[in-house]
Amino acid sequence: MFKSLYLTNRVFQALGILCVGFIVGYIYPTVGEFTRLVLFIFFVLVLVDVLILYRHKNGLSIERITPRRLSNGDENDIHLNISSTYNTLLNLEIIDEIPHQFQIRNFSLKLKLDKTDRKSVNYKLRPTDRGEYNFGHTLGYISSTLGLVKRRYKFHTQVTVPVYPSFIQMRKFELYAISNRLTDLGVKKVRRLGHTLEFDQIKNYVPGDDIRSINWKATARSNDLMVNQYQDERSQQVINVIDMGRVMKMPFNGLHLLDYAINTSLVISNIALLKQDKAGLISFSNKKATVIKPEQKRTHIQKIQEGLYNIETNFHESDFERLYVVLRQKVTQRSLILFYTNFETLSSMQRQLPYLQRIAKDHLLVTIFFENTELTSLLEQESKTVGDIYTKAIAETFSYEKREIVRYLNQRGIQTILTPPQDLSVNAINKYLELKSRGMI
Repeated sequence: MFKSLYLTNRVFQALGILCVGFIVGYIYPTVGEFTRLVLFIFFVLVLVDVLILYRHKNGLSIERITPRRLSNGDENDIHLNISSTYNTLLNLEIIDEIPHQFQIRNFSLKLKLDKTDRKSVNYKLRPTDRGEYNFGHTLGYISSTLGLVKRRYKFHTQVTVPVYPSFIQMRKFELYAISNRLTDLGVKKVRRLGHTLEFDQIKNYVPGDDIRSINWKATARSNDLMVNQYQDERSQQVINVIDMGRVMKMPFNGLHLLDYAINTSLVISNIALLKQDKAGLISFSNKKATVIKPEQKRTHIQKIQEGLYNIETNFHESDFERLYVVLRQKVTQRSLILFYTNFETLSSMQRQLPYLQRIAKDHLLVTIFFENTELTSLLEQESKTVGDIYTKAIAETFSYEKREIVRYLNQRGIQTILTPPQDLSVNAINKYLELKSRGMI
């Protein structure tokens, strides 16, 4: 029964003082008698404290409620429901055995419980890797207002929770897209160029309608000004292609570039399906390529999400020729290809340029790669020494090469996005909407 009993620091401090009292008591007998009296009172208090904590067999209950899955790179809420049947005030310390991936060694929550109290507390976890996360037991240590002993409760709350690509980010963009508020997230309003849209219906003219859309025949028949209404072209194929090579393993803010590409692919696929387009996915490395063919069904997003969950790098340089062959064999319709990779130097891009140009002949290719934000912050710092000047000059060389890659690709008809990792989703959506409005897909 008392295996769960723990003495607090107060007990050891008091025993230390009493030991000093007994030592002094050998010299002054009066002090020794007083120390023995204090010791007796102390043991009585400890016994009372034990009785308070152990008079209820199951006086404390803690239940952990975790989501069915966690969202990678986002803050996820974990709930703890606490109930107490004690009719006295208690101090509670909760130690929750969270998954080892978080590397948090000193996690604990402290709170006070009133008489027969019920409480709910939350804490947040931000995973940075996909996969399975194992939660262990939940431990509760209670003590009374005397604070001499603690009783430990152990609750078997073990559960395994998978971490998926950022569905929280996907839902946020979906919500803003449905309510036409994407501009709040940084997505630009795009002016439509020409009539590269599908005819929808004829409707009455209202101020603000494009006068070039006036249908004069319908106007003559109805004696009211009528205009043609258009809608976005549908059933266009949008395929996210993710490079699983070693260049995508570079870390940024706890995540790897590969995870940023995965999260954005999920967002873009969902937006494309909302726009009635077909969304697909291709991931490739040096030896293999995984293809999820484009479909238009809303349930297709679940298939894409499962495909993204299993993407991992093998730390080799990816085979761009394999990607070209897969696209030739599996994607026969002209599509928008959003290609997530990373080029650090102009020469590394030029090695792969022949394959990029071949892909661009058959599809609308958008090559997406990343700014080195460490270099950007370094360039913004003031140079104070000669060493700082040399370091800054080297950083400027690498930054210039990134801009040269953009110019080089654009000159050869390949669309590009050079973006900081944290702005990837917004910049990719902007490019998708821009190309769609220009009728380039």
